[in-house]
Amino acid sequence: MRNFNFSAGPSMLPLEVLEKVRQGLTDYEGTGMSVMEMSHRSKPYQAINDEAEASLRELMNVPENYDIIFVQGGASMQFEAIPLNIHKSGKADYVVTGNFSGKAYKEAKKYGDMAEAASSADKNFTYIPRLNKSMFRPDADYVHICYNNTIFGTRYSEIPDTGNIPLAGDISSCILSQEIDVSKFGVLYAGAQKNVGPAGVTIVIVRKDLQDLANPICPTMMKWSTQIKEKSLYNTPPCFSTYVAMEVFRWLKKNGGVKWIQKINEEKAAMLYDFIDNSAFYSNSVEKPYRSLMNVPFVTPSEDLDKEFVAQAAKEGLLSLKGHRLVGGMRASIYNAMPVEGVKKLIEFMAKFEKANK
Repeated sequence: MRNFNFSAGPSMLPLEVLEKVRQGLTDYEGTGMSVMEMSHRSKPYQAINDEAEASLRELMNVPENYDIIFVQGGASMQFEAIPLNIHKSGKADYVVTGNFSGKAYKEAKKYGDMAEAASSADKNFTYIPRLNKSMFRPDADYVHICYNNTIFGTRYSEIPDTGNIPLAGDISSCILSQEIDVSKFGVLYAGAQKNVGPAGVTIVIVRKDLQDLANPICPTMMKWSTQIKEKSLYNTPPCFSTYVAMEVFRWLKKNGGVKWIQKINEEKAAMLYDFIDNSAFYSNSVEKPYRSLMNVPFVTPSEDLDKEFVAQAAKEGLLSLKGHRLVGGMRASIYNAMPVEGVKKLIEFMAKFEKANK
């Protein structure tokens, strides 16, 4: 019996996908070898690469004036790749709503005049600031946001209007979990290890008019134009991670796409938040309009009880519920692959633990 893994990443993968990958682990579709072994220049792998790109374009309704690449380095490498690739005035504005947007801002400051346009640090990142075009410098190269905040459990309830300034979005912990209008962004990027596949591959979706603005000091490997020209095959890519991502895309398409999984995600989140809100024992500090569909932090009345909760939950097969050190308590990451059954089992355990510790 498999456990329910509530890790913030790497996280659960759909069991159907894992079983499909296992079947072809030593012999992928009659090639006599694993995807882990084959050349990235071979026809079988190039077919995987092409299908992954085409499927993601279909799932996210990516317009034709955008390119998709699968690269290495994690979302964290894009913290520096963005200011190095979108370089005109050398200015950019950042909205800091948590740990990763803060890190992105810090890295970008190495390369130009970066400003913090807004922040929710005043309330420990429990909300998303109200934004409008007047808050951004008109000559900024881009505005950067983190669409879903994994650690603090917040998300944007709407895409900010930045006018003519390109919007850059980190969607690592919410990619493919809900429908997003790609055309409202200049660039989107995401590490795969939460909703797409195993760690190792990073997705970048970038508008064509932003692809030839790189700072001369931008390393060749970090230039989007380098990877776009070679269709993500400039050097040896993260082949196996991209292959598993392709299988996840197939799983999503077969079942109804992003609209299908968004409905399930909303159901899961509503169940868990409703239980927390109606409990006198558990609490969630995030302002309701900004609550994440993917990451649900909560606490009991004391740190000692939090620790006991995590320990007892693990014995019940409910794993990786310890909250991030910046927040404490617990965090249930309920990404696409977490079934409704897993959330129901968590709620059952929460009720039992509350009854035993009142």
